[in-house]
Amino acid sequence: MPVPRLFRVIVPVPDIDAAATFYSSVLGDPGRRISPGRHYFGCGGAILACFDPRSDGDPWDAQPNPDHLYFAVSDLETYLERVRAQPGGVVHREIETQPWGERSFYCGDPFGNKLCFVDDRTLFTAGLL
Repeated sequence: MPVPRLFRVIVPVPDIDAAATFYSSVLGDPGRRISPGRHYFGCGGAILACFDPRSDGDPWDAQPNPDHLYFAVSDLETYLERVRAQPGGVVHREIETQPWGERSFYCGDPFGNKLCFVDDRTLFTAGLL
């Protein structure tokens, strides 16, 4: 039996319009509005799905993901500047090389979701990919 393939990751947000603006600017892609509370971005074989439950008529509030989402990128410095340029974008740790060899920076979106951007030439995959 083939292994499952990850195809969508939810990023909970309380303001779908602000999320679409932030992620469009940072990712360099306008994405697509799927419903009143969902805005999707293609991310290399998986979908990053910004989801505002209230805008979709659900009776609960969005809560940030408890841990980081990791993005592999070819130009780390460009993404760092894009995050810095966005209102509410927060850089938690500047670009540095981790003990396992990845070159990355840690940041957050305006809604409390944690993000990490990693230089795709330095990805540590433990031989799983």
